Amino acid sequence: MLRELFNRWTKPKEREKMKLIVGLGNPGKQYEKTRHNIGFEVIDELADKLSIPLNQSKFKGQFGMGFHNGKKVILLKPLTYMNLSGESIRAIMDYYEIDLEDLVIIYDDLDLPVGKIRLRQKGSAGGHNGIKSTVAHLGTQEFNRIRIGIDRPKNGMKVPDYVLGRFHEDEWELTKESVQKSADACIKWLEKPFLQVMNEFNQ
Repeated sequence: MLRELFNRWTKPKEREKMKLIVGLGNPGKQYEKTRHNIGFEVIDELADKLSIPLNQSKFKGQFGMGFHNGKKVILLKPLTYMNLSGESIRAIMDYYEIDLEDLVIIYDDLDLPVGKIRLRQKGSAGGHNGIKSTVAHLGTQEFNRIRIGIDRPKNGMKVPDYVLGRFHEDEWELTKESVQKSADACIKWLEKPFLQVMNEFNQ
């Protein structure tokens, strides 16, 4: 009896599992609502839907913590500028001991049309500097992600100018829909495995 009580008192607590949802973007007013910041838009949408205020600043990012479906959730916007996003992601994952399978990253994709989203469990950076940085800091390409279509520039416009520009008025409705769908997919992922969510949203 005494041994059983001793074991119960001294047994280390099980690590609390947490889910981390990251939206990529650039900090600052001048980048708000730009194509490259659509990941931030999804985090704002989730903060509203899940009632999780983004009221903490640490790990080179702005984040908030809350609960959904009995699971602890962290919403993160890295504030390092896009090409150093991995620094913030790695720092918060190390601190809270978050497993790779409990991470989802949301970002813009030139190879998808505006309004389209695509869920994947792994893949290359595809030229996206935020994902390049994330792969470098995590040491793997195998993490859940939601890619949001922004289409490619036309009329010879340079890619950096295009991604740092704002959506045209006729694109905005489709963009809002893709932000909503991405947020809904994240919430579903808090309730079921990512593969199931992929099959549901990759229609």
